[in-house]
Amino acid sequence: MLDRHIHAYVRALFGSSAVRVGPFLAGLDPHDAGRYRNYAVPDDGAAPSADEVAALVTAFAGRDRIPRLEYLPSACPDLEAALAGAGFTVEARIPVLTGRPGRVGVLPVAGVEVAPAATDDELWAVAGAQAEAYAQPEVTVHDRDRLRGVLDRGGLVALARDAATGAGVGGGLCAPPHDGVSELAAIGVRTAYRRRGIAAALTAELTRACPEVGIGTPFLTPAGPAEQRIYERAGYRVAEEMIHISR
Repeated sequence: MLDRHIHAYVRALFGSSAVRVGPFLAGLDPHDAGRYRNYAVPDDGAAPSADEVAALVTAFAGRDRIPRLEYLPSACPDLEAALAGAGFTVEARIPVLTGRPGRVGVLPVAGVEVAPAATDDELWAVAGAQAEAYAQPEVTVHDRDRLRGVLDRGGLVALARDAATGAGVGGGLCAPPHDGVSELAAIGVRTAYRRRGIAAALTAELTRACPEVGIGTPFLTPAGPAEQRIYERAGYRVAEEMIHISR
């Protein structure tokens, strides 16, 4: 049932930006054309017709976005074949890890303080660290406001600071929950501070705080094996698989 709960969570996360196209719900960011901010999630058990897949492609193309889906194949096992027949190619098969908030301890890092972020200055610091970590060209008011929106809707944001200078060196978030489910995401650390355990410390801080905002099942998708080992340090374990697929 975890697959269906995660799909329901993502559909709720899309909010007012969502576009219904047949058995798909597409989240299309009006401010950011990045591929990871624009994707569709299928209805559970979806087995779309060729026309329905074509309509999905048209919906993305009409907004100058790459047609993409992110979904758990265990919830709709017939979908991949339908997408492949329409020219979609699998980008990645990614493990989905879940954590248990009550079993996560503090992971201290020498010279670094990790704590919740709430003020505008703290959110700017998180946005700046994430921008460097993910090679974004600049930080904008929209980036800060996106993080403010996470907090306003019941999610979590955490900031790692250099204890000596107070500079923001890393950040991450847990998105607003839906029925107790939330994605832990956007963990980023500035280049000069990597390989010190800061990403694991941010993960632990966010996970420990989950019960405070009603999150019982935090999940995440690591970028690769190295990142997966970081999250496993904070107690996360593989529970499902997710497909990223695009045309």
